Parts: sequence; structure tokens; C-alpha cells
Amino acid sequence: MDPMAEMDRWLGVLGSELGLPDEVLAQVKEPLLGLVRDVAHGVARPAGAMSGFLVGLAAGLATPDGDAAKAAQEVLAQIERVDALVARWVPPS
Repeated sequence: MDPMAEMDRWLGVLGSELGLPDEVLAQVKEPLLGLVRDVAHGVARPAGAMSGFLVGLAAGLATPDGDAAKAAQEVLAQIERVDALVARWVPPS
């Protein structure tokens, strides 16, 4: 089975279970996958998943009214912040 197709199927089911609109996932999926990849390769592999979680948590805290569209915009803004941090990251020698 195609891993990306399985991921999309899983995310569709998960998003539905969590009550998230499909358009929110569509808006943040590629940028968030890119963020996790960049952190995993630029910092440390296990940091990728936790970075994705922290971006989502920060976005949720910044949009307490529960507006999914606003939260998606906040996720994108947080991804930009983390991308900039990864670009400046200097691994220990």
C-alpha cells in the first residue's frame, strides 16, 4: 500500500474523529510535514514529532475561541517560526 495514501486515509478518519474540517487539514498538511522533516533532519529525528505537537499546541493556545480556520493560520505562522529556528540551529560539535 502507498504510505502517503494510507496517511491521507488515516488523517481523514482522525480529523473526522477530532471534529476538524477537511479544509483545515488540507491547508496545513504539506507545511507541517515539511516542518517535521526539516526538524528531524536538521536537529534530531525524535524532535520532529514533538515539534509538530508543540506547533499545534501553540496554535491552539493562541486561538482559544475554537475557530479551526484561525488555528490553521496560527499553525502556519508557528511553522514559519520553527523553520527560522531550524535554519539557525547549530548542532553540538
